[in-house]
Amino acid sequence: MSQTVSNAFCTLRPSFWRRRSTHDRLWKILTVFLLVVLSVIFSVPFYRSLVSSVSNLDGVYASPPRLWPEEFHFENYVKALTILPFGRFVYNSLFVCTWCVTGQVLTASIVAYAFARLRWVGRDVWFVVLLATMMLPPQVTMIPHYIIFLKLDWIDTFKPLIVPSFLGGGAVFIFLMRQFFKTIPLELEEAARLDGCSNLRIFWDIMMPLSSPAVATISVMSFIAHWQDFMGPLIYLGSFENYTVSIGLRMFQSIYGSFPHYMLAASHITLLPVLVLFFLAQKYFVQGIILTGMKG
Repeated sequence: MSQTVSNAFCTLRPSFWRRRSTHDRLWKILTVFLLVVLSVIFSVPFYRSLVSSVSNLDGVYASPPRLWPEEFHFENYVKALTILPFGRFVYNSLFVCTWCVTGQVLTASIVAYAFARLRWVGRDVWFVVLLATMMLPPQVTMIPHYIIFLKLDWIDTFKPLIVPSFLGGGAVFIFLMRQFFKTIPLELEEAARLDGCSNLRIFWDIMMPLSSPAVATISVMSFIAHWQDFMGPLIYLGSFENYTVSIGLRMFQSIYGSFPHYMLAASHITLLPVLVLFFLAQKYFVQGIILTGMKG
């Protein structure tokens, strides 16, 4: 009976409704086609580098370029790991990134909670000042920071790379967490206050568990930023055993740049942790980006 009514309604619909439906379907097909084409175009360089990383030197310079290596040379990755101590470089980067992500997530969340939920004199003014710091180039503070760390005798240690992450977390991450906190209903916080919860208890037991998408977002962004950071390690690290992957990759390029298959293998090794982290947290990352802009 319902199917009969539906067919009758479709028959009686005005013609412009049917044209609109056909137009929408065609637009969706065109959109999907363009997305597929663009995905293939942007994937070609990565695929080419992946093929070259498991080819020999002749395969890298072959003309026309080969779509598939004649013989797989997975020993290129072993060679890239053993020419320089990339294992040590990866460990150093993971150590720095883990502490930086922890510090930025924790301190950015605390500051964002103060801006989003607490009432204090000058809150909005200081929030504007915080946003204004986003327009300050890092090169402006590079020399003062170096002088401070030099006076503290922190040069050639990981402290200049880690400690600043525990001092607020950065204006971008504070802004993202504040926007997400403002999407959480006030009724939850008011109910917790009636039960006798303090601000710290509300923050830790209510706000943070509900903010997992935003936390995942800033965790991924923080990890990627510190993993590929080149200027910080270049300025503050001087010992070979303290180098991170970005410095190690640059050293690899300067020494073995004439062997692109080894260079590409080393590049993929440094890229692997970022890809794994992004795909594991992709769902929360996209959700956090969407939700942080729902309420001002």
